Amino acid sequence: MQLFFTPDVPAEALTYTLNEEESKHAIRVLRLDVDEHINLIDGRGNLFLAQIIDAHPKRTELRILSVEREFHKPSYRLHIAVAPTKNIDRLEWFLEKATEVGIQEITPIISEHSERKEVKLERLNKVIVSAMKQSYKAYFPQLNPPISFAHFLKKMEQDSVTKAIAHCENTDKKYLNQIYIPQGNYLLLIGPEGDFSKEEITQALEAGYAPVSLGEARLRTETAALTACVEVALLNR
Repeated sequence: MQLFFTPDVPAEALTYTLNEEESKHAIRVLRLDVDEHINLIDGRGNLFLAQIIDAHPKRTELRILSVEREFHKPSYRLHIAVAPTKNIDRLEWFLEKATEVGIQEITPIISEHSERKEVKLERLNKVIVSAMKQSYKAYFPQLNPPISFAHFLKKMEQDSVTKAIAHCENTDKKYLNQIYIPQGNYLLLIGPEGDFSKEEITQALEAGYAPVSLGEARLRTETAALTACVEVALLNR
């Protein structure tokens, strides 16, 4: 069944009108017609079953038939703070796959060795929406504005979350499943291609972040971040 992202649909709605973009997609591209059924997701965990009552290519009218609350609600919460990659396509790839696998929050962090200092959130959010629809997710991962490494540590210092940092320095580290417990609230720092600086690593350790390893191989930033998503998903399966 076709799935549409409708973040403004009220949870108790009886009817709803698709915006022009989604109406065009439904009627012109998918060639849906009156009485056909579609699903809506609002990004807050609600999955709606709707019926087309007016197949207008600019304002398709729907009747809401039912709603399923907390559709496939995750049993854990994962927040990854990751340095944006120089090639934006690689960051988009990570967001797409992380949304499919499972992630609740992403923060681009600007560290000392970061090659990219800015990201366009509107474009990246579109990638997330597309991945949500493809993977039938009802929860929209929160994508935060970029923030400096130091400011991020300060912002998160009071949060009740299990914190970790993945870095390439040759020090004692544990694996994620040794510090994360199932159904937990997790935060992980992933650095740029040149890794975090020694000073940043020290700051994170002093702030209570546990040093972790994602394996023996030296991974690209987006690969490391996705590896963490998969490990956490498997831990909570």
